[in-house]
Amino acid sequence: MKKYKNKTATFSLLILMILFTSCEKDLEPEVFDKLAPSTFFKNEVDAKAALTNLYTGMFGGGWGGGYGAAQASWVVQSSQTTDELICSWGDSGRWAKLNMLNFDDQFNVLTDHYTRLVPRVTNATILLQNISAVPMDAELKKRYLAEVKALRAHMSYILYTFYGPVSIVVDPKYALDPNSLPEPRPTSEWMIKQIEKDYKEAIIDLPSNYPASDYGRFTKGAAMMGLLKLYMKEKKWTEAIAVGRDLQALEAQGIYTLVPEYEDIFKIQNEENKEIILAVSCARNTNNYNMWLAHVMPGDYVDPSGQSIQAWGGYKMPWKTYDKFNPADKRLKQLLAKYPTDGGAIIDARAKGMEGAIPKKYGIDPDATGEEHGTDIVVWRYADVLLSLAEAINEVNGPTPEAYDLINRVRTRAGLPNLDLTLSKDLFRNKIMDERLFELWCEGSRRDDLIRWGKYIQRAIDDGSAFATENKILYPLPRKPIDESNGKIVQNPGY
Repeated sequence: MKKYKNKTATFSLLILMILFTSCEKDLEPEVFDKLAPSTFFKNEVDAKAALTNLYTGMFGGGWGGGYGAAQASWVVQSSQTTDELICSWGDSGRWAKLNMLNFDDQFNVLTDHYTRLVPRVTNATILLQNISAVPMDAELKKRYLAEVKALRAHMSYILYTFYGPVSIVVDPKYALDPNSLPEPRPTSEWMIKQIEKDYKEAIIDLPSNYPASDYGRFTKGAAMMGLLKLYMKEKKWTEAIAVGRDLQALEAQGIYTLVPEYEDIFKIQNEENKEIILAVSCARNTNNYNMWLAHVMPGDYVDPSGQSIQAWGGYKMPWKTYDKFNPADKRLKQLLAKYPTDGGAIIDARAKGMEGAIPKKYGIDPDATGEEHGTDIVVWRYADVLLSLAEAINEVNGPTPEAYDLINRVRTRAGLPNLDLTLSKDLFRNKIMDERLFELWCEGSRRDDLIRWGKYIQRAIDDGSAFATENKILYPLPRKPIDESNGKIVQNPGY
């Protein structure tokens, strides 16, 4: 079922793996000679290999961080530190720590984002300089540089939303100087401007779309979406409206739109659909594969198609969150309160004593033979644009007819009636809060949303947390960079 789109990335990654492990004793001397750093970055193939490697570390699927399905994933943490997700596995102590915001600087799934991403931002800075020096087609060079800037902005944003402003390196001379000393943490204003600058410069030279062989790379629309996320987080409503309008213009050009059926967005048969703005291109038997279903489906689940599926039954949506949905909501097709088992029998998850509903989200890869599915992981999609724009418009002008139209487009697809036209600004905001939950569950938006609305800490308190204090909006930094900076890098308050 999977198309050829991952072959270039896999081959390029292999080149980078050979390059960066070329000092190992088991490699033949001639391989070292051919791929030594002195002979690298000679042409556009080398530049693309290095750029692809930056994507690979950023968007790693499967286990671990990035957009994977494990506890170390920032998508999982953006759900499980909110009302969206709980975990029913036996090692409940560390899972419960996420739900209760019980954070400390030895909780490595919290600090590892810093450890992994800060060096990658530095790598992006060096890569900008290296690609600039490569003799290659001028237009392709501009595109590659724009991709690096978009990636650097995205990584910087993830760091910023989890840790606040951190010491990222955007000066290549500093990055390449072995005598460079640790820098103090910058101000929030500086980091916001740096992320904004990278995204804006990237937008200029990025294409609107790619051929299938390059699917999953940053496009003009993806960089706009990253900028929209930044503006929404900072409550820069006017700027958010402006970039939202730019994304709407791409819909007018036929680049983006809503897919008619919600469940089709997440099926392997409908990959590269026009609702998806950015996705992690996944394939079985590679470093990027989708393990979401293995993490959420109960072990006794039997798909009606007869497709075999490996399932461990970990993540659930708490019943009190699930019960906020309208029973007529078509999005509940992917959020299961009941599921089939052997012989077609139907299991009632609530009656069985499960902690919550099953957030299936993704369709099954018919070629999957175990835990690895090739279904692309959705990062951002156009429904988020519509809801973000409706929220920003309401904050500036109240619930205008346009704001109603935007949210009602999403509700109509879900089979729900239009909103009452007499809502106040506050009540309309509440409807936006609900709709973002109903539409975007388990896609990595909930943490930022609750923080923006001032409800992140209160949610944990309401769920019985004794650890939920205001400082838990930010994660702790790992101890190592703080210790090695001799006091220049200061820990976040309360840790």
